[in-house]
Amino acid sequence: MHIQREKLLRQLQGFGRHISNQRVVEAMLKIPRHLFVPFDEKDLAYEDKPLPIGFGQTISQPYMVATMTQLIDPRPDQCILEIGTGSGYQTAILAELAGRVHTVECIAKLSHRARETLDRLGYQNVHFLTGDGYKGWPEPIVFDAILIACAPKDIPWELTKQLKPTGQMIIPVGPQDNQYLKRIYQNKNQWIEETLMEVRFVPMVSSL
Repeated sequence: MHIQREKLLRQLQGFGRHISNQRVVEAMLKIPRHLFVPFDEKDLAYEDKPLPIGFGQTISQPYMVATMTQLIDPRPDQCILEIGTGSGYQTAILAELAGRVHTVECIAKLSHRARETLDRLGYQNVHFLTGDGYKGWPEPIVFDAILIACAPKDIPWELTKQLKPTGQMIIPVGPQDNQYLKRIYQNKNQWIEETLMEVRFVPMVSSL
């Protein structure tokens, strides 16, 4: 598997790609992606592509995981909110880099499976919740960044109330055939919406 992870590194830093944050690269090399995919997909675990994980959901393409992680640049003194736990792979990358991670998943079986995998890997800085991602985290916490791994049709601006003034939200937005990755941040007390690239994610659901 180590050779396959090195292959993944070459894909992340290939032509036209800009994963330059060394901490992100090291986390991607350390986390065993094959533990987060179904058994019959393990041979493809280190290909740079999304893979099905059941319940109509996918584990994101590694390059996209690296890109979104690099955008928020999580640090050991920070607390990150993730919406869309899924397999827990992105969660593990965040847990490797940030001080604390709070992650919300609307499908209970996926949340439970992700928790088991991260427990097995020894991560103790992750708080799991089965709930509605549109509502964010139910406790009064403000986060350094919010990373959303599923796509609402419109930006859920209510979630910005859970961001620090210096924080940012990275989110794919739009219908499945017309999605864009966006960065939401505050400048002079106004929220700015920056479009970054075209993407494709599973839809974000609004209720359990």
